[in-house]
Amino acid sequence: MKKVRVIVIRTAGTNCDVETAFAFELAGASAELVHINELTRGERSLCDYHILAIPGGFTYGDDIASGKILANEMRHRLEGDIRKFISDGKLIIGICNGFQTLAKAGLLPNLAGDFKTEETTLTVNDSAKFEDRWVYLKKIKNQKSKIKNRCVWTKGLKDIIYLPVAHGEGKLIPRDKGVLDELKKEGLIVFRYCGEKGGKGRYPINPNGSIDDVAGICDRTGRVFGLMPHPERHIFATQHPRWTRDPKRGPGDGLRIFENGVSYAAMRL
Repeated sequence: MKKVRVIVIRTAGTNCDVETAFAFELAGASAELVHINELTRGERSLCDYHILAIPGGFTYGDDIASGKILANEMRHRLEGDIRKFISDGKLIIGICNGFQTLAKAGLLPNLAGDFKTEETTLTVNDSAKFEDRWVYLKKIKNQKSKIKNRCVWTKGLKDIIYLPVAHGEGKLIPRDKGVLDELKKEGLIVFRYCGEKGGKGRYPINPNGSIDDVAGICDRTGRVFGLMPHPERHIFATQHPRWTRDPKRGPGDGLRIFENGVSYAAMRL
C-alpha cells in the first residue's frame, strides 16, 4: 500500500493547519503544510499529492466574508490544477473556514459542474456571535438517493458523532429551494446538527441556524467534502469533554474521517 501524500494549504490567518496535518499523519498519511503562494508561484504542484485539505482558521482576517479571498485565489489562480486534481479521482476536504472556501469557490456542491457557480454560502450565525461549543451530528442515510452513503469520508462512521464547532459564519444557505432539493435528491447532505439522541432541535443544537440543520455536504463524486465542525479537534478520547466519566472510550469521533480519506486514496490512487 502506497504512502498517501496530503497537502494542507495555509495562508494568512489559517490556524488549524498543524492539527489537521497531525490528524492525517495519525491516520497513516504523510502531510505537508504548504502556503498558497507556493502553489500559485509554481514552486509546489497539486499533482504531487493525493489529498488536498483546507483547514480552519480566519484566512485573510475574514475580510469581505469568511473564506472568500482564499476562494477567489483558488478559483482564479488554481482552477486548472484543481479541475485536474478532482478529475484524477483525488480527494478534497474543507473544514470550517475550508468549507466556506470550497462553497464560495463553487467547488461545493458543484451541481452545475463548472467549478465556478456559487450555489451555497456560509454566512453570519443567527446568534450574531462566535459559537464555540460541542455539537452532535447525525450521519445522513439518503433514502431518496440511489447512493445512500455517497461521501467516501464517512464510511463506517457512527450514526451520531460529537465534534466541536468554532465559527462566526457557519449558517449554510442554499442559493434557492431548487439547490436544497437537489442536495437532498442527490444524497449530498452528509451531516445534520441534531440532539444527543438524533432528534431535531433549536439553538444551540443547531448552533448557527443553518438551513435544514445542514452541517456538511459533499459533491456528486463523494470525494469533495466540507463540514463546519472540527474533526481534527476530536481524534483522541481525552479530547472529549466528558472523557473522565468513560475512561475506556475509544478514539475520538473525528479520527475515522481522516482514516477513511487516507484508506480510500491508498487503495485507489
